[in-house]
Amino acid sequence: MDYRKPFEKARPEEVGVPSKLILEYIDNLEHSQTEMHGLMIMRHNKMIAEGWWTPYGPNLRHGLQSHTKTYAATAVGIAYTEGLLKLDERLIDIFPDESPEEPSENLKLLTVRDVLCMGCGMETMPFNSKDWIREFMHTPVVHKPGTKYMYNSTGSTLLGAIVRKKTGLGLHDYLTPRLFNKIGINPDNLRWMCMADGMEVGGGGLFATTEDNFRLMKLYADGGVWEGERILAEDYVKLATTNQNDSASESVNNPEAYDNFLGYGFQIWMCKPHKAYRADGAMGQFTIVLPDLDMIIAINETAMGAHWAQSTLDITWKFIEKITENGPIDADEEGYDRLTRKLHTLNIGNPACQPFSPMIKEISGKKFKVESGDFTPFGGNFMIGAGPDGIDTFSLDFDDYGFIWNFVTRNDRAEKIRFTTNGTRFSNMLGKPEDIHQIYLGDAYWEKDNVLVMHGRWVETCIEDTYKLVFEGNKFRVDSDNTSAFRFFKPKPIYGERV
Repeated sequence: MDYRKPFEKARPEEVGVPSKLILEYIDNLEHSQTEMHGLMIMRHNKMIAEGWWTPYGPNLRHGLQSHTKTYAATAVGIAYTEGLLKLDERLIDIFPDESPEEPSENLKLLTVRDVLCMGCGMETMPFNSKDWIREFMHTPVVHKPGTKYMYNSTGSTLLGAIVRKKTGLGLHDYLTPRLFNKIGINPDNLRWMCMADGMEVGGGGLFATTEDNFRLMKLYADGGVWEGERILAEDYVKLATTNQNDSASESVNNPEAYDNFLGYGFQIWMCKPHKAYRADGAMGQFTIVLPDLDMIIAINETAMGAHWAQSTLDITWKFIEKITENGPIDADEEGYDRLTRKLHTLNIGNPACQPFSPMIKEISGKKFKVESGDFTPFGGNFMIGAGPDGIDTFSLDFDDYGFIWNFVTRNDRAEKIRFTTNGTRFSNMLGKPEDIHQIYLGDAYWEKDNVLVMHGRWVETCIEDTYKLVFEGNKFRVDSDNTSAFRFFKPKPIYGERV
């Protein structure tokens, strides 16, 4: 099945946007302390610019983080459109078995609508425990629902559980025939993180492409209609894309992200430009709808903090302020040619290149044992304690291209990952095709004769890990770091020795 009916394309000038202005926009994004991965711009239903920074690409899944929330809310919207649920249904009626025997007065008032607009009335976000729905329903509802904003990702995941309760289907299975197949999203290419009970993590667990996100938000931009077929009810779209809850309290909780202070719809943020709104995921996953300009912009990037993600929005607002014409403007062949070349040569930059060290002869093929800490490409470098995926023993087997990192984890998982030392990245395919992450890019260089710096990137995520191996006699130390915005503490050094 062809899930990608292409969008009509046009030169930017044909829809009133100078090519040189888009070039300036891209240049500003590239110099904003974030790492750009993907960009799509449409105006008047015509795609005028799209590009991906190598090694990222149009068909590569990307971690969405909280951009996932808009997918979960869309499932609720479709169920509402199909007449399967009402926005004012009470949660205690949907989840009677998980609710307290004597619910509080505020819990009795809590509705689907309140969950959609982050108005649950809680002061703490429920834990993602094994019995997480019961945990949610037993969390104190301190404020009258709908009267106080609090960002609640567990509530976003609960939206999927509401759909499952009403339909018997999880998010993926429910959305596949009703949304994905209709608007051009390949469901087989999506990956979901799941809760203990198998429910997809609607609060932040989806991996999808830039264009998947673009198509989702184009559905909202077009009032819930796709190619003449109504998928979302008109009144639901209006509610979802307009302010339903005052989010000014974000100025206390997340002061650097000041576009978050402007109001919240149904898992959609309001934006600074008039009538604009966006789906938004941590580390800079944005799909922005600008009704006054009839424009949609989708972005994937790695922004290591809220300040840098906000800078991407600020740069975008400055870009659109310079669009003054609604219809065609004079052609600019030179500007369009430059833009085309730029879009075809986008690159995050090449790794450092230093392949030589006298240490290679001493350590190549030798076996090392980790004595303390978690040294692992599987996310353990910022875990507390020694996880099962932590490496027990490893060797570095050097050749003309770099080396192969052979290791065995504490749970007896054996892996081989190649790292190049020639200024390129090697693409390793790990695990199984159905795994959430499979493509791991490896590169390395010698910082000093006894210091090997390794970079490992699960390219379907926003995160690149850095391991600095310091060899001193028969012992080694690993200092690790990563680009995650969710890194709440610096990892401790890892120690071990040759065996």
